[in-house]
Amino acid sequence: MKSLAELQALRDQMKNKIGIRHDSDTNIRVVVGMATCGIAAGARPVLQAFTEEVAKRNLTHVSVQQTGCIGICQYEPVVEVYAPDQEKVTYVKVTPEMVPTIVTNHIVNGTPVTEYTIGASGK
Repeated sequence: MKSLAELQALRDQMKNKIGIRHDSDTNIRVVVGMATCGIAAGARPVLQAFTEEVAKRNLTHVSVQQTGCIGICQYEPVVEVYAPDQEKVTYVKVTPEMVPTIVTNHIVNGTPVTEYTIGASGK
């Protein structure tokens, strides 16, 4: 490498290869709670399912991230979806099988799946 520009170009190329997306006002963030409580409840396969579903659909405006404890351990695995100009939606007791429905209805079509949220069905 002979210049800072070459290094920056290499960094950008690698970010694209590993799926890191630049945050912007139009991006949707999917955040999976990955503290020990979430992992013990099955959050790791949920995180993987979201990552695969977003990649499969080539949703470049969506980033899948992990965080620590969200604070509602009894509802793990917990997933929060942050969409521009909308309130955060918190999904609880999420399984990998629920992910395609959440991605289709909420992330693609903009309609949260209320039956998977904290206030639904006595959750």
